[in-house]
Amino acid sequence: MGDNSFEIERALAEIADNFDGVAEKIDGSQIQLSQLPDLLMGVSLFSSARLVVIRDLGQNKAIWSDFGNWLGKISDDIHLVLIETKPDKRMTTFKSIKEAASVKEFSAFSDKDFVTVEKWATTEAEKMGLNLDKKSAQFLVERVGVDQWQLFNALKKLSLVDSISIDVIKDIIDPNPVENVFNLLETALGGDRTELKQILSRLEKTEDSYRLFALLSSQAFQLFVASAAEKTDNMQKDFALHPFVASRLGSLAKKVGSKNASKIIDIFIKADDDMKISKADPWLIIEKALMQISLIK
Repeated sequence: MGDNSFEIERALAEIADNFDGVAEKIDGSQIQLSQLPDLLMGVSLFSSARLVVIRDLGQNKAIWSDFGNWLGKISDDIHLVLIETKPDKRMTTFKSIKEAASVKEFSAFSDKDFVTVEKWATTEAEKMGLNLDKKSAQFLVERVGVDQWQLFNALKKLSLVDSISIDVIKDIIDPNPVENVFNLLETALGGDRTELKQILSRLEKTEDSYRLFALLSSQAFQLFVASAAEKTDNMQKDFALHPFVASRLGSLAKKVGSKNASKIIDIFIKADDDMKISKADPWLIIEKALMQISLIK
């Protein structure tokens, strides 16, 4: 159970690989009560054992509330796997399952887990036969983010090259939205309006305008707070940021200063109002806000 789909799928694959047969995959939210006897007690004509995988049974209120009473009826020849993203641990059913079976919880990584994710990426790289040094691992996570699916796919891409370095990662691994947004804000603050338009043009093809604006607003707020922070304040701890990101944000805040950071916040407040009343195309509103920021001196 849990919201880490990567680890859940990996655990499920391991179970399936160790089972001599084909897993039966069932959408638990759609099954009827009349199907349970066959799923939990039925015997296969072609095999002495069955592997039954049921997803999201907890969403099926009619069955889930009484499912604990079925656990003792499950045939010894049936290997039952239940996959639940957010089970209600307060319910009797969950407590019954926990007593009768092995329960594993897989939680997705958050931005607070950068160091753990870097170690995970290094371990995964070793499994693939890749040499990913510490600095490259740090840069990869900073560029891709903490999502294990995206990191795994990034490592698969890197497995096609002879050696891995930060420059190689820059060349073949696309930055995540947060990294794109930081570069966007940094470019605007640098006053390079030509480059700013080029970046926006690329992002418009791949990103959702409202999500991008939300990320921009969040970084603008972090920049404002960082510009007013005392030397004793810890940006990394206070915002749960990767050390590299915190360092970049802190350096940018020093250049901007608290007065200009306040102006940036005002620009985003006005842009947010325009977005809410659909005053213009969202991308035009974002571009206008960033162009205004590029003029701040």
